[in-house]
Amino acid sequence: MRAVQDQLIRPGGDRRGGRRRGFAAAVLAVTLALTAACTDGGGDEPSGWQDGGQSAAPKAAATIVEPKADAKDVPASTGVTFTTKDAQETTVELKDSAGEAVEGKLTADGKSWLPTGALEYGETYTATVTATGDDGRPATATSTFTTMAKPGKQVRISSFLGDDQVVGVGMPLIVKFSRAIPKDYRDDVQSRMTVTSTPAQEGIWHWVSPTEIRYRPKEFWQADSKVSYRVQAGGLPLGDGWYGRADLSVDIKVGAALIMTVDNSTKRMTVTKNGSVIKTIPVSLGKKSTPSSSGTMVVIEKLRKTVFDTFEELGPEEGYRTKIDYAQRLTWGGEFIHAAPWSEGQQGRVNVSHGCVNVSMANGAWLFANTRIGDPITVKGTERKLQNGNGWTDWNMSWEEYVKGSALPYEPATEADPDVSAEPGATPTA
Repeated sequence: MRAVQDQLIRPGGDRRGGRRRGFAAAVLAVTLALTAACTDGGGDEPSGWQDGGQSAAPKAAATIVEPKADAKDVPASTGVTFTTKDAQETTVELKDSAGEAVEGKLTADGKSWLPTGALEYGETYTATVTATGDDGRPATATSTFTTMAKPGKQVRISSFLGDDQVVGVGMPLIVKFSRAIPKDYRDDVQSRMTVTSTPAQEGIWHWVSPTEIRYRPKEFWQADSKVSYRVQAGGLPLGDGWYGRADLSVDIKVGAALIMTVDNSTKRMTVTKNGSVIKTIPVSLGKKSTPSSSGTMVVIEKLRKTVFDTFEELGPEEGYRTKIDYAQRLTWGGEFIHAAPWSEGQQGRVNVSHGCVNVSMANGAWLFANTRIGDPITVKGTERKLQNGNGWTDWNMSWEEYVKGSALPYEPATEADPDVSAEPGATPTA
């Protein structure tokens, strides 16, 4: 898939044994140059004559492929798909039964339109495609159709992040569905998901599970980026009679590039901000029986004060209940960065924790004040490797591995691309 961020990604077509999944209708009049297929023409009288006084037919032609004329029960996510022949200019317009134009946008392939939002249920619309050739004569194609009644089975779509949130450079975009999306519908969903970043950055969506999809750029987000993402799935068929409940759009900002690196051989954490080292912190990692995980993680949540309770996990003999300050979660399995005043004498010298990154009270307070959700941390040289899925481990995968999680083919960005993209209750350890 080409994750072109300031354009909508190509919609899914009529695939999988004839099952038709239309895409969303759109529309405003937009002008572009296209070439493709066929049909009916019309327009003003020409200044010349032909065939005994008959007016010449327009050179261009246009055909609306979907929705078909007089179609009923059309999904509210439908779009206008069309072909043209010998067209130098093409405009598309969609109007409701009151004659009001519906706003929309041309897809990246130039062959269809998507609306800015789902169409109304039970409404009649008329789509008009006008193609004009080099003879200046327009040819039009129209299709009047009616959308389906509001479905009873709807899938809720939600985002982990909210508008105006400021996150770290390692923050993945996380979208969840209230119901599992069948595998052969995921390409349709993903084709309706777009990411726009300023500055432009290449990235891709990755299905973590049937109910969750995430997006990350090829490299960490650039500091101070602005990122917008949209899921245009309102009214979209999602299998077994289920449809998307509504569209979703989120605007966030990326903060400074604060990156933490922990080296087990030196027992030190190095903190950089926008490429410059700003602090070096002694740490104590997990002892041999409970080693810390080596890999790249991100800060998932921050807790100024909390209690680590491991009795259920470790039992009455080894379990403990301890008050903790300045805790920053890294894994679902219970690895945190946190203040550990009891191990300050070992920090920088020996590993004594149960898997967490122990720092002093002063350093814990400093880190807590300077980090954000989504800030990355890489731990090196421990006995245990980080397991993918144990936290937001998107950066623990190579780009080649990450691309494999996309339901659409990945196409590397080119210089011509103007803008490219696209709580579990774990037991903590100390």
